Amino acid sequence: MALRRAILGHIRVPVQTQTLTLTGIKQNQQWSLCGSSLRFMSSHDDHITKEEVIERVLSVVKSFPKVDPSQVTTGVHFQKDLGLDSLDNVEIVMALEEEFKLEIPDKEADKIDSCNLAIEYISNHPMAS
Repeated sequence: MALRRAILGHIRVPVQTQTLTLTGIKQNQQWSLCGSSLRFMSSHDDHITKEEVIERVLSVVKSFPKVDPSQVTTGVHFQKDLGLDSLDNVEIVMALEEEFKLEIPDKEADKIDSCNLAIEYISNHPMAS
């Protein structure tokens, strides 16, 4: 991270003001121009919808061996409603990490103890795919 910061500290990118017309309203926008291409907010364009997150989280939890799939809803708590223990909770979070190709820090993973919390965390994670 320090190397990245040091490199970016020495790079100068020209900024030009462009006038855009959006539905009849003129707005001034500043864009970084690198060559002839424009780079917007993120290069990670395949962020998934919340509906897809809900569907996939529920699928992961339903496929867990100790879970009765008929009891799984978006509001279900892993330990209180499904009778899972803390180790099962860790295994579900690991399965979610694998499903969505992301790494959840331990401090955050400890807080995910229901489908709602898993859905919220993943749908707000910029690298979930």
